[in-house]
Amino acid sequence: MSAGAPRVAVVGHVEWLDFAVVERLPAPGEIVNAIEHFEEPAGGGAVAAVQLRKLAGAARFLTALGDDALGERAARELRERHGVDPHAAVRRRATRRAFTHLDARAERTITVLGERLVPHAEDPLPWAELSSADGLYFTGGDGAAARAARAARVLVASARAHGALLDGGVTPDVLVASATDAKERAGVAELPAPRWLVMTDGARGGRWEAADGDTGSWAAAPPPGPPVDAYGCGDSFAAGLTYGLAAGMDLSDALALGARCGAHCLTGRGPYAAQLTLAS
Repeated sequence: MSAGAPRVAVVGHVEWLDFAVVERLPAPGEIVNAIEHFEEPAGGGAVAAVQLRKLAGAARFLTALGDDALGERAARELRERHGVDPHAAVRRRATRRAFTHLDARAERTITVLGERLVPHAEDPLPWAELSSADGLYFTGGDGAAARAARAARVLVASARAHGALLDGGVTPDVLVASATDAKERAGVAELPAPRWLVMTDGARGGRWEAADGDTGSWAAAPPPGPPVDAYGCGDSFAAGLTYGLAAGMDLSDALALGARCGAHCLTGRGPYAAQLTLAS
C-alpha cells in the first residue's frame, strides 16, 4: 500500500462474466454475430475491489466462490491479473455466471445465470481485520457479515444489499443506488435513512440526500476518451466514493472522485482496462 493511503476493503460478490460485443441487441428471434468475445471475473464486489486497489495500492476483499473451475479461475485471475487476492469462502455449488451484451452505444445489457454467492460471518474469513479499515464497500453478505462490515470507520453499501443490511440491523454511512433501477429504489425505501443517500444517474451525474434533510447534486465527469462500454462504471464510482471518504475527503470531493472513476471505466473494454489510478 502506498504511503499515507487509507486502508480499504470490500465485502461482496464475484460473478464470472461472458462479454459479447455487438453492434446492437438482437431483436426477438434474431441471431447476431459478436464482433468480439471475452471473459472476466467481475460482479460488483470484484470490480470495486480492483478499483480500490488501483487507488489505495491494496484492498482486502472478502467474498464467496463456487467449488468449480470458474471459481478457481476467478480467484487466480483477480490475484494474478488484477492485484487483488480474494479471501473466499468456497461453496459446494457453481460460481454464478452472467452474460453481457456490449453494444455500439457503449451500453451493457446483462443476463444473470445462477445463484448469487456472498460471504457469511460464519465463514472462516478475516472478519476481525475489517475494524481496521478506513473505508469499506459492501455489496452482499448475510446480516452478520453486514454487522462485521459496519466495524469499518466508513461503510458504503449498495442498495442491492438491502436484505443483509435489514437482517443485520445495519445503517451504512452511505447508501448508493441507481436512480433508474426500480429494484435498487425499492431497496432504498425499505431501509432507515443513512447519513447520505447517493442516487446515481449515469451521464447526468446524480443527487444526494442527507439524513438531516440537506440535499445536493454532482455532475458527471467528462470521459478521458471515447465511450467504449458502461460495464463496471457504477461500482467503480462507488469504489472511488469509498476511497475518497476513507481518505478524509468531504462528500462533494469524494463524489467528484467517484465520478472520475466511473468516467475512466467507461473508456475501456470491460471493467478493468481503463479504471482510474492516482497517477491518471
